[in-house]
Amino acid sequence: MPTWNFCRQLRGAVGPAVVLMIALNGGSAAAAPQVIATIPLADPVRWDYVSVDPAAHRLYVAHLERVDVVDSHENKPLFQLAPTPGVHGAAGASDLNRVFTSNGADGTVGVFDATSGKLVQTLKAGKKPDAIVYEPATHRVFAFNGGSSDVTVIDARSLKVLAASIPVPGSPEFAVADGHGRVYFNVEDKSELAVLDAQSLKIERHYSLAPCTEPSGLAIDPRGRLYSVCRNGLMVVSDPAQGRVIGQAPIGHGPDGVAWLDGKAYSANGRDGTISVVAETAAGRFETVETVPSAQGARTIAAEPNEHVLFSPTADFKSQPASSTGKAGRPEAIAGTLRVLVLKDVETR
Repeated sequence: MPTWNFCRQLRGAVGPAVVLMIALNGGSAAAAPQVIATIPLADPVRWDYVSVDPAAHRLYVAHLERVDVVDSHENKPLFQLAPTPGVHGAAGASDLNRVFTSNGADGTVGVFDATSGKLVQTLKAGKKPDAIVYEPATHRVFAFNGGSSDVTVIDARSLKVLAASIPVPGSPEFAVADGHGRVYFNVEDKSELAVLDAQSLKIERHYSLAPCTEPSGLAIDPRGRLYSVCRNGLMVVSDPAQGRVIGQAPIGHGPDGVAWLDGKAYSANGRDGTISVVAETAAGRFETVETVPSAQGARTIAAEPNEHVLFSPTADFKSQPASSTGKAGRPEAIAGTLRVLVLKDVETR
């Protein structure tokens, strides 16, 4: 029986999400991300953002006082960027052969040579720079300062600070650039999303992400739609051109990152040790189509589109005794266990 005829008969019984998956796979098994490799890294075992520069085949893992640079094709550590005191993230500018780091402990942006890993310059940013992105259309770097609720903008070619402090409407969290002159970022304490013009350096708009609360990770798809993961167990999809939320789907607990890859959004749920896979199952309808295991603590995530893989750092943790309130405390990572999980869609049955 042709697949589409079969799907029409099933539609009432199993629902549109399952029908779509059967149709796309010709009735065969679906694909879901699975851990296919791990990349061990040296201590310290505290980490934050992980990012990919696909043009340079580089993976950047920020953790405490350094950034590990990994070959994203061979899954092999290459060298480290240091010093990066209190680093939160790294942004690769492969067209300029530079990497920029957000050094939260001393309020600076580090500039490194992408080939040698040597420090080129250190530039002053705001208080506690957190997310950092490179916007290729304007060749500008944007550091989002969580402690001072503003953005520092740097010309990536001349290394001049173009704007020391652009005020933003709250505490900025993760950010993405669309490659066409716009930078988007979550405003965590206001549960909003803001749009920044990379050329004029003006906040064009900010809009509510309700029902999302405390958005952290952010990803963008080829159509310019944005995926924010939220503390209350939701991923919300918004259209920045319209300035509104257009969809939502349930995800796991403790997400701090989300990545877009091959038509789906992947939420890294660190508390649950899972990844929620969200897809558009019908026009304007977003659903969680898979929830798969990763590892406890794997809360940030990045996609490598050339290799069709996902990267998510984590470690092993000590058992935590319950507190006087009966709740477990924050788990402590075990030295020597930091690693990056490499995940790829694998056919499942």
